[in-house]
Amino acid sequence: MSKSIEELDLTVELSRNELRDVVKAEAGNIHIKDIMLAASFLRDDAQYMPKSYRDDYIERFSKSFFSRVKEIKEDKKDYLGSVNRERLIEFLELLEEQRRNARTNQEKCFVKIARIISTYTTFVCEEPIHPLGTRFPGGFVLHIENGNYMCPVKQRQMKNPSALCKFCVSIQDKNAIN
Repeated sequence: MSKSIEELDLTVELSRNELRDVVKAEAGNIHIKDIMLAASFLRDDAQYMPKSYRDDYIERFSKSFFSRVKEIKEDKKDYLGSVNRERLIEFLELLEEQRRNARTNQEKCFVKIARIISTYTTFVCEEPIHPLGTRFPGGFVLHIENGNYMCPVKQRQMKNPSALCKFCVSIQDKNAIN
């Protein structure tokens, strides 16, 4: 079994459970110091957001990092099916580009943790990358409706080449289209 995402053999079928075990091993290497550095990056990155969104954004993502890393470390669920390797390869290439472009130690920790969490949520759990309840400008919130994850910004972010949104399982919330 691979011990890291980089060591994955993506030329053969990969089950969701196998990928879970790899991200679980990587999450085991995340320490409180890493999460604190990532939270510091979030605060710096959000400095120009409107205060009403900034405070919620920082709090929600900082808590999400703690809770998701803990959830990954403790995950014993059985996930049926295999991972879409082509999408995973494209996803990991985008994450690798983000890692290479990270400038500070705080940003490197943020990217490292975000890679683990987003790989887990997207390909193992098949849940949205952003936590449910995430608020976006305009007062819209990522939520569940009729069993679908509804995102208010997905359509807009699809044009952003560095956004992971095209891999996210959420769909555009039609009530939030501008």
